[in-house]
Amino acid sequence: MPVIISAALLGVIAVTLAWPFPLVLARSDWPARSPGVALVLWQAIALSGGMSMIGSLLLYGLVPFGNALPQSVIALGYSLRSGTLPADTRFTHVLALGAAILLSTHLLLNLFATFVRAERQRRRHYTLIALLSDPLNGQPGMRVIDHPAPVAYCLPGAGHSATVLSKGLLRLLDADQVRAVIAHERAHLVQQHHLVLLAFKSWHSALPWFPIANRAENAVALLVEMIADDRARRDVDDRTLATAIALVGLGQQPEVLATTSDGESDEPWISSPERALVAPRVYRLINQALPLSRLATMAVFVTAIALALAPAIVLLRA
Repeated sequence: MPVIISAALLGVIAVTLAWPFPLVLARSDWPARSPGVALVLWQAIALSGGMSMIGSLLLYGLVPFGNALPQSVIALGYSLRSGTLPADTRFTHVLALGAAILLSTHLLLNLFATFVRAERQRRRHYTLIALLSDPLNGQPGMRVIDHPAPVAYCLPGAGHSATVLSKGLLRLLDADQVRAVIAHERAHLVQQHHLVLLAFKSWHSALPWFPIANRAENAVALLVEMIADDRARRDVDDRTLATAIALVGLGQQPEVLATTSDGESDEPWISSPERALVAPRVYRLINQALPLSRLATMAVFVTAIALALAPAIVLLRA
């Protein structure tokens, strides 16, 4: 496939995944029925969109150097060593090559910085929690802080992890509701949701002008909460869980994943928008809907796989 056609095709994929496709997904009702399936699709959109954007710029910049990707890369290397460019090289080609290199470097460095900053903040917060909290009897890994407001969040980590509850929450909720909160927070820890959230937070912070990045981060934040809710539903009934979520939400202290701190404050980062995460979760538990059928689930997974592989296939055939 000629390089210019491959560049155009990747550009079409990038534009489609930057606006209409995720916009339709964000406005759809079915993700609440099968949040795990929807999360896979959001990850495929982010991966494919980023690769297509960078790949399109790269291939367009390589157009003057040949009609196939390997040939173009080799010709570019020769041109850089000799200090000359092909006669038909335009400023837009040079600009596209520079943009592809800068964008890929920016995304990778921002991802690395986000994870390092979050891990540093998590360790500092874990140290404070170890000093200022007490263990919960009969619950390993559970810590209780002396705070009047209902608070529940988890501190995930490779070496040390903890689920933190406040005395205000223990006074407010009954035993079954506390069990629901603990199951929810443990689901976050076991399923490593903080890694997914950090990846989308990094994408948004790296491209704050990119409209879909903010929408994707908010959608994924809600989906991981729903996934954790589904795990808690194995231990308690839906009404008990919905009541616990509503009571904690009305206490204006949302459940958080403290490792998603942006590092700009000494306080743990509180997930946002806080209340926007509560109402959809409660509504979903009270108004039960059947999960996606096997056929629909399979269709979503096939779509996600196709999206993730499409940029690589186009690049290999270029």
